[in-house]
Amino acid sequence: MSSYDALASSYDGLMVDVEYRRRADYLTRQFRRSALPVETVLDLACGTGTIACLLAERGYQVVATDGSEEMLTQAAQKAAALERPPLFLHQSMPRLRLGMTVDAAISTLDALNYLTRRADLRETLERVYRWLRPGGLFLFDVNTPYKLRRMDGQVYLDETEESFCVWRTFYAPGRKTCTYQVDLFQLNGDGTWDRAFEEHRERAWEREELEAYLAEAGFGPVTVTGDLTGRPPAPEEDRWIFHCQKPFNSR
Repeated sequence: MSSYDALASSYDGLMVDVEYRRRADYLTRQFRRSALPVETVLDLACGTGTIACLLAERGYQVVATDGSEEMLTQAAQKAAALERPPLFLHQSMPRLRLGMTVDAAISTLDALNYLTRRADLRETLERVYRWLRPGGLFLFDVNTPYKLRRMDGQVYLDETEESFCVWRTFYAPGRKTCTYQVDLFQLNGDGTWDRAFEEHRERAWEREELEAYLAEAGFGPVTVTGDLTGRPPAPEEDRWIFHCQKPFNSR
């Protein structure tokens, strides 16, 4: 089972505390400051498409990819009423392939942490670079090593009227990975419950590692900020945002 296949139908209900509109506002501000006018946007690992739809509502032409067909099904349903819905593509991050170049690319809510192998991370960054126009922005966030280490041995509960979710987290210092074991209970129409289990894994990438791989892919100087602050990150920051640009003189 792919990551988020079982969670897909309950995902939005369990993520009600995520400030999607605030995050879309932040991205929109960065687009407006871009030296390259932004009209087309890639949303890499878009999940159920909330950010992609918010950007489409603001007039951007959005191409959104994800590795889970079930998440994309939810995204397509969400976008059905939009005048210019995003184009959704079923693709894993290291296999990104577009039929067009874009003015900006985004990846939000720690999607790149799911790339636990160096080869996959490097391939993903190279492919994002390939499909960006010269001067294009790449904005992404990651959970910090500080946050993932702190999650070791934690238990988190999320519930709605129709679902109950238990997350157990374990950090492996040697591998620098945090494993999420997820038990999801979903209420059926006859009052019975279905149980599903998924296991997710995120890699704690150091800032220096990410900056090195971005430079290797061809990106220019990278700016790193705290989450939605626009300021340098604090030592105990839970999430970093990377602001990257493909040089104008590149091909």
